[in-house]
Amino acid sequence: MKLGSGAAMSLFLTLAATSGAFHRVSSFVVPVASRAARQSSRAAVVSGKSPFIGTILKQQSLVSRSMSAVAEAETKEAAEELPTNENDDELLRIRHSSAHVMAMAVQQTFPEAQVTIGPWIDNGFYYDFYFPETTDAETGETIPSRKLTEPDLKKVKKSMDKIIGKNYPITMEEVSREEAKRRIEEIGEPFKLEILDSIKTEPITIYHIGDQWWDLCAGPHVESTGKIPKKAVALQSVAGAYWRGDENREMLQRIYATAWKDPTQLKKYKKMLEEAKKRDHRMLGQKLNLFSIQEDAGGGLVFWHPKGSVVRSNIEEFWKQQHIDTGYDIVYTPHIANLDLWKTSGHFDFYKEGMFDQMSVEDETYQIKPMNCPFHCLMYKDELRSYRELPIRWAELGTVYRYERSGTLHGLMRVRGFTQDDAHIFCLPDQLEDEIVGVLDLTESILSRFGFDKYDIMLSTRPSKSVGSDEIWDAATSALVGALERKGWEYGIDEEGGAFYGPKIDLKIRDAIGRTWQCSTVQCDFNLPERFDLEYVTAEGTRDRPIMLHRAIFGSVERFFGILVENTAGDFPLWLAPVQMKLLPVTDGVQDFCKEIAAKAKKMGVRVEVDRGNERLAKQIRNAEQSRVPIMAVVGMKEMESGTLAVRSRKLGDLGSFDIDSLLNELSRCNDVAEEMTLMGEKEEKKEEE
Repeated sequence: MKLGSGAAMSLFLTLAATSGAFHRVSSFVVPVASRAARQSSRAAVVSGKSPFIGTILKQQSLVSRSMSAVAEAETKEAAEELPTNENDDELLRIRHSSAHVMAMAVQQTFPEAQVTIGPWIDNGFYYDFYFPETTDAETGETIPSRKLTEPDLKKVKKSMDKIIGKNYPITMEEVSREEAKRRIEEIGEPFKLEILDSIKTEPITIYHIGDQWWDLCAGPHVESTGKIPKKAVALQSVAGAYWRGDENREMLQRIYATAWKDPTQLKKYKKMLEEAKKRDHRMLGQKLNLFSIQEDAGGGLVFWHPKGSVVRSNIEEFWKQQHIDTGYDIVYTPHIANLDLWKTSGHFDFYKEGMFDQMSVEDETYQIKPMNCPFHCLMYKDELRSYRELPIRWAELGTVYRYERSGTLHGLMRVRGFTQDDAHIFCLPDQLEDEIVGVLDLTESILSRFGFDKYDIMLSTRPSKSVGSDEIWDAATSALVGALERKGWEYGIDEEGGAFYGPKIDLKIRDAIGRTWQCSTVQCDFNLPERFDLEYVTAEGTRDRPIMLHRAIFGSVERFFGILVENTAGDFPLWLAPVQMKLLPVTDGVQDFCKEIAAKAKKMGVRVEVDRGNERLAKQIRNAEQSRVPIMAVVGMKEMESGTLAVRSRKLGDLGSFDIDSLLNELSRCNDVAEEMTLMGEKEEKKEEE
């Protein structure tokens, strides 16, 4: 039987009752105490001598642990590792072919539909369709463009199943650009013409589904539609999307779908989605009073509430100390700079669409910063450096601002103002591999503190368009590979997936329910040292360019915070919890005593909050549970007289009785080493009543 916390506490409070009427709560019967019995019980609790305080805490512990066990089992089931596009080529082929089958099914069901693009994505695929206005052949009336609905998706899925059942062969054909253009014009697909124009290589490859349907595509695909397990494919939702992401172009309808190798995997994925919904950081952020997005101030701008600020502050302080301990210097840079800086760095040319509009200051043009790296380059160039000074490691929690369309904003995951945990390393070529190893060591140390110890790692190599010599690209790539091998980490290779300015390592973390999140990156940069004319004096007295490493561990503090909330379901570890212990006074007579404990705890760096005490004990316990407070203690006259507290852990249940100094010392120790409190206090022995 699964009990809600409120219903559970109602049940426990009635243990003191000897008679009463009955109310039905959550499908079980609860006796409700008479008024006299409730008053008698309340008086005993207020005096601090009620035997039911221990009973309530004990019973609440049993139910909470039972509920926790159920939740852990559900989370474990959801987190069972599913294959990914990166590690399972067959799955990628199934998803890509499923996208083509879906597009064919849409055009069979709704002949006016025009296709655009349909790539695979992390957990499935999508396809964008344009539905133009049409004209009724009989009346000549204009029929508005179709808006896809849930029943429409069911029709499309039914058509997909038929296509899969017919086991059409999926074959590739190579044609000339002229022939591809002729065929596209013949079937009246204007978006395909634009796609064709964007393809710079020849011959043009076309994939056919039997002789029924075809599309421009580079592959890969399964051999035939029958290879797609139709019971492992599900259409999920419809969303709007502008063609080419341009809000001045046509509005398309995007169908999101998922596909797996078998129905069991699809079932696990759906379970993961259910669990993810319970962990949505936007919902928990509001429920736990951590942060908000104030639309009156503008979308994508985060307001950190006091409790969320406590968590963020602890994250940042840990981050800073880790960097200082490993040889970094912490720096701070401005939020705006003259536009000429962004032209020098190349950001204005390459990232103009992602930057906010410029502002005029005393006849000069300024730009709010989208990146931190040009500022660090200016600081490096401030004086002539010697090879003896390198490596230089500068780290900054720098807030940047990027223009994101309102439709792309999503809680903390995609915002317009965010804080990058940026660092840049300027080093000699023969220092590069050691510096990369140092970055990977630091990344592992920091992420593991937050419970992330499973990673998916990709090495991205030189793209077709790049800056820098073959020699320096080979040396940098070799250093990245050498660092990964020294770490003993398995990794995949994203051929030609590097930035134009250098190769990189990207690291995705895996959360409690099996999802992966892009966080950490280390990138070699041959571009900015050239653009800013960065130099150092060599041992021979000549001048040479340093190698620059870009590096982030969280990616952004906001996004990492959102990931952390969802990974923990808002149940932060003790060292991060906004409130680490809640004191629950059962009478106004102990309020001052509780405040003294909280003040003492504050001096020791332990975050203790005192309940206002104007609720019944059961409600106080329930409120602390719902606020995800790790430790709580009931305080009555008995506790004040003895100087001890009966302590309960949210995760472990009853921990026994502690004297106040011992308890605060233990909490302080756990805080310092990022451990949960597991120390057991004295247990009161009681004879079991028959």
